[in-house]
Amino acid sequence: MEADGVKRAVRSNWERAVLVCGKCSTKLDGGFGSKGHTPLVKALRRELGVGKGRKARIGVVEVKCLGVCPKRAVVAIDGGDLRHWHVIPAGADIGHVARTLLGDAVDPDPPVQFDLAVTEVTEVVILPDQPSLA
Repeated sequence: MEADGVKRAVRSNWERAVLVCGKCSTKLDGGFGSKGHTPLVKALRRELGVGKGRKARIGVVEVKCLGVCPKRAVVAIDGGDLRHWHVIPAGADIGHVARTLLGDAVDPDPPVQFDLAVTEVTEVVILPDQPSLA
C-alpha cells in the first residue's frame, strides 16, 4: 500500500452518501426547514437521524460547486446513483427529498421502542371455548 502513496485506509460506517452542492446552499442562505433558514445538508441529516462524520449511517456531505447552478434550488446527488442529479427547490418537503434521494435507505416509520419490564410468569392457563347458549 505504501508504494503508491497511500499509507493507510480509514473505515467508515456509511451505507450511502449524499453529495450536496455547497455553492447552491450558500446562495440560497438556508431555504429548508420550518422557517426556511436551515441548509439542506443540516435538514437532511436531521430528517435521516444521522450525525456528521464517518461514524454516521449515511453520509451527507457538502461539496464544492457541481456546476449546475439552478435559481432558488440546490443540486444533490445520491452516491449510489451517480447518473441522476436532483435539483431541489427551496422550501421542498425534506421527508419527500430524503425518500427521493435515498429511496429504500430511508425508514418512513422508524421502529417504536417501548420500555417494558417483564415479570416472572408463574402459570399459563388455556381456557376452553365457552359453551353455546342456544
